[in-house]
Amino acid sequence: MAKFDLTSKMTKYLDRHLAVPLLEFLWAKKIYNENEILQAKLDILNKTNMMDYVIEIYKQLNPDKEIPEDMKTRRDEIVSQLHQLQNDVDVVMNFLRDDKVMKTMETMRDPKTLSAYLNKEFNFKVEMMESMYKFAKYHYDCGNYTGTTSYLYFYLLVMSPTDKNYLNVLWGKLASEILTQNWETALEDLNKLREYIDSNTNGSPLHLLQQRTWLIHWSLFVFFNHVKGRDLIIDMFLYRPNYLNAIQTMCPHILRYLATAVIINRSRRAAMKDLVKVIQQESYTYRDPITELLENLYVNFDFEGARDKLHECQIVLFNDFFLTACLDDFVENARLMIFETFCRIHQCISIGMLAEKLNMNPEEAECWIVNLIRNARLDAKIDSKLGHVVMGTQPLSPYQQLLEKIDTLSVRSEALQQLIERKVKAKTQEQDPLWYNP
Repeated sequence: MAKFDLTSKMTKYLDRHLAVPLLEFLWAKKIYNENEILQAKLDILNKTNMMDYVIEIYKQLNPDKEIPEDMKTRRDEIVSQLHQLQNDVDVVMNFLRDDKVMKTMETMRDPKTLSAYLNKEFNFKVEMMESMYKFAKYHYDCGNYTGTTSYLYFYLLVMSPTDKNYLNVLWGKLASEILTQNWETALEDLNKLREYIDSNTNGSPLHLLQQRTWLIHWSLFVFFNHVKGRDLIIDMFLYRPNYLNAIQTMCPHILRYLATAVIINRSRRAAMKDLVKVIQQESYTYRDPITELLENLYVNFDFEGARDKLHECQIVLFNDFFLTACLDDFVENARLMIFETFCRIHQCISIGMLAEKLNMNPEEAECWIVNLIRNARLDAKIDSKLGHVVMGTQPLSPYQQLLEKIDTLSVRSEALQQLIERKVKAKTQEQDPLWYNP
């Protein structure tokens, strides 16, 4: 299984705190030596302020050793620094605790109006926000993600997008929402960050590429947990040219997640043709059982190969942090795709042969096909005596053809509109470049 594990590639583009859940998942799956995983976690967390967690892992690795004095000293220093930062933001914290004030602030969308209100009521100064930024970042480093979301939310209310820390705050807010599993808010923050990155015209192409690559990896947490994620990942990764370009240039391993999303999303089957083209283009840089399953099925029409890859896919998904929850949906939909593709080629099919290609026994396969015909309203019937499935003709209606043609037009149109707006904006006004490599 280790040869299919993408953790080492993924963590290059993740914040340290976001990498920890992946390592904890690997530790639970026992794919690698447990002590190696614990040591990797220790190495990552040593560069954060989560000293209680660091000490706990150190004890697990060294049960017979005393806790090093430098760890105890550093913990005391962190607590002391946290108290100091707390004192620096006392004025701000006082009105943040007032629900009435917070509701009033949320009605003021203009940062200047809000700053004037806070200055009048609480003697607030914009200069205080630098201390607030440091305070929020320190809390994040200590693992207090819930507190961080509140502090950074306030920062985004008060400060304008031209602020030097604004982009950093967007990244920090997204990470905090992911780590507290607030998927609805995390999706909103993901969209804000994407729009902010895409609207900047003065950054170098390399910087833009790096930013989008990071965002692609962070977005996986949201897309595979949010109820609308299976649609949104296809729109962003496959039909936004800048992000598809980033995947093909920097991280073709992300095709695993895009392919899985298309397979498990029956309403987006029209995207399969575009996905297979990309997989073929990138087959020399990245291959795994999931991409090979689609190649075997839609390029080579190798049903034996597809069956073998389906078995491997189950192992891959079971041991992938982002995909393990999709396993049952994946198997069901992959079998459906194999069945549908096979039926397009053959008019009369042996249930026994079909069961073999679907990795099922004949009785189970017959029940599965009966339910499929009933639920999907396929033009087919089963001859139980002969053990055959007889397919009828299934011409695609003009209406369905039209739907498939226009399925992705809205996303492509939006991407084109944004490109035009950026071109116009670049000619009419200058912006201060704000770039941050998380």
